[in-house]
Amino acid sequence: MRPNGLKLYATCAALALAALAPVLLPGYVLVYDMVFTPEQPLNAAAFGLGDALPRAVPVDAVVALITQVVPGQLVQKVALFAIVFAGALGAGLLVPTDKTGVRIVAAVAYSWNAYVAERLFIGHWTLLLGYAALPWVAMAGLKMRNGEPHAWTRLVLASLPAVLSAPGGILALGTALVTAGRRRTWQVLAIGVVLNAPWWVPSLLHNGLSDPAGVEAFSARGENWGGPVLSVLGLGGIWNSDVVPASRANPMLPVITLLLVGAAVYGLKELSKRMPVWPLAGLGVLGVLLALFAVLPGGVAGLEALIEHVPGAGLLRDSQKWVAWWALPLALGLAVAAERLRGRMVVAVLLLGMLPDLAWGGFGRLEPVDYPPDWAAVREKLVDQPGDVAVYPLSAFRRFDWNDQRTQLDPAPRYLPGTTVVDDQLSVSGRIVAGEDQRAAKLRTGDLSGIGWVLVEHGTPGRVDENLLARLEKVHDGPELALYRVPGAVPAAPNGPSAAPVVLAWIAAGSLIGVSLLWRRLPVGRFAPPQREE
Repeated sequence: MRPNGLKLYATCAALALAALAPVLLPGYVLVYDMVFTPEQPLNAAAFGLGDALPRAVPVDAVVALITQVVPGQLVQKVALFAIVFAGALGAGLLVPTDKTGVRIVAAVAYSWNAYVAERLFIGHWTLLLGYAALPWVAMAGLKMRNGEPHAWTRLVLASLPAVLSAPGGILALGTALVTAGRRRTWQVLAIGVVLNAPWWVPSLLHNGLSDPAGVEAFSARGENWGGPVLSVLGLGGIWNSDVVPASRANPMLPVITLLLVGAAVYGLKELSKRMPVWPLAGLGVLGVLLALFAVLPGGVAGLEALIEHVPGAGLLRDSQKWVAWWALPLALGLAVAAERLRGRMVVAVLLLGMLPDLAWGGFGRLEPVDYPPDWAAVREKLVDQPGDVAVYPLSAFRRFDWNDQRTQLDPAPRYLPGTTVVDDQLSVSGRIVAGEDQRAAKLRTGDLSGIGWVLVEHGTPGRVDENLLARLEKVHDGPELALYRVPGAVPAAPNGPSAAPVVLAWIAAGSLIGVSLLWRRLPVGRFAPPQREE
């Protein structure tokens, strides 16, 4: 590796360490939607065959398989470090230049921004894996456009981190389509459809509809006097104000955002002389429009109607996530503008200085903790025991004293063996967003049909009906958890989708990945002449 290349790799590693150093200490970071456990159970729900909508498919299955041999906390640390390091490196390598300083500007712009910070603080690590993969997907798409041999295998492998989640898979597919060009559209679509099959097939089979109330609750928000438009253009605007870095309220930020956007547009114009960047920029504009759709006149009503009638349209309700498409052309444009204006260090320092509270795990937002011994004890009691587990108090999120009262998703479904039923109803800014799991809805009425065990988690907000517990047999009583057996419980009848199409979806995706790996080792197509698209 040349010294200049080494500087880029070192810078990307330094960015990852600056943001995540505390995360690398022993323990688990548990914030909002980010939950890791020592060994995640490998059950039907992880593959999309459970009763609830497959919102964490296929990532739950992948993590469950990995944690059979690798401790969960190590998996978390590697994944989070890879998000910042690989995203920064990919953006840097994507810039067509031999100047390391220009690549470093792109790396900083893509990895040290409001989108990364806010999604990290809200625990959307699978979405960020997809975000980190986008530069690599773009590079693979450009190689396909140029007709390079084996380029399609690069696209398959570059897309793997993204297709761990539905939004990530869609982000990657859009990026691949605009970079590969019109002549490769059907090939790219076929790859995207197959790789994403493990989540879209069970989603369609569930035929579940999301609550339209989520549209307004999860719409983009303004973070300063510039309102939602300038917040989104600056890669911010997430719906949850609790995860927004304090620096986003800087009164100068809207002005700086406009200047950076202007510089990026100038840079993209210069960059278009070296690579076909306008389709990627157009996709970025589409991402901004989608992120802002709910705050435009008639946007809420339109999205609510779509979500109310179209299965899977709930993907659109957290619309700010689509601004990820804007992050890559913004980073590339800023890098080239810095090159042309001879202000590489100035731009890099400005980008870092605009968001100082991403450093050191958000200064306490991301702090590893250990699970209390009660969790391992309850897990041991439930190993090889029949019956599903209902978790109380009824709430999707917890605030435990042992996790410093941080808001976190209930860890029980990813810690305990078997099937765990938790309440999936959400409260967002005082607005109730209905859940989608019919078994959870029964729990809210006190109906324990099909439930073999009841787990009560102490030290978190919410009440438990003592009359309900009085009918149960207590088998574990610890300071953090109490476990009860439901006398005479009758196992719940399977209510998930048909297994055959879901299994075929997994086989199809796995086969494509396997063929891609083998193809890269074989000489097939090695001597085919490149076909460059005009």
